[in-house]
Amino acid sequence: MSVLKNTEICQNQKKKLIMNFKEFAESRKSVRGFLDKPVSRELIDEIIDAAKWAPTSYNTQTWHIHAVTGDVLNKIRKGNIEETMAGKPHVRDFPYKEEYEGVHRKNQIDVAIQLFEAMEIERDDKEKRMDWMLRGFRQFDAPVSLVLTYDKYLEPAAISQFGLGSLAYGIVLAAWDRGIGCVINGQGIMQSHVVREHAQIPDDQNIMICIAMGYPDDDFPANHVRSMRADNRDFVKYIGFEDS
Repeated sequence: MSVLKNTEICQNQKKKLIMNFKEFAESRKSVRGFLDKPVSRELIDEIIDAAKWAPTSYNTQTWHIHAVTGDVLNKIRKGNIEETMAGKPHVRDFPYKEEYEGVHRKNQIDVAIQLFEAMEIERDDKEKRMDWMLRGFRQFDAPVSLVLTYDKYLEPAAISQFGLGSLAYGIVLAAWDRGIGCVINGQGIMQSHVVREHAQIPDDQNIMICIAMGYPDDDFPANHVRSMRADNRDFVKYIGFEDS
């Protein structure tokens, strides 16, 4: 077979792969309701084995994953709820923006409206709104939570946090490919001392985020919500291209 023919086959395979990935990426959505069904350690390890090929600056791989389930995760849920209901302030291991502004705030509100409509939560229904808020602190009642951390010595850790972000995306994609739903969950680590204690996270690591995961409950209304994405023109700027 000629080199030209081989090249054409490779190009066609690449085009097919790109199209399939686009469709696959668009099919993924956050899952906030899970079946009462355990996820095996072997499956979690398979997911992580695929996700760890995410890009990382200088191949430093500045991440740790603490996979939590069972009684340990239930203790984290209980501690999160107790601290939150007692009015304890939220504590994270690194500085972060409390309130979004402008278009970022609009995007946040838009998906909240979608979720509340799906769950039939009225604006003045304080009980349902409180229960929804507490779901996040309960790790959305998922059977597994992956707690992502990085070494404290890396602070200021923007580059390391970028690496954990790419790892997190790899995790949710690899999980989705295997029938496991995920939601990246900031509320689940807002009482970081609770998570640190029960997940036995060393003092020399900072907790970045957690990912709630499990088998999706198709009867849970919020699982049918798909958040929207902005048009490329709203956030992409092309410089130096002939048609720019």
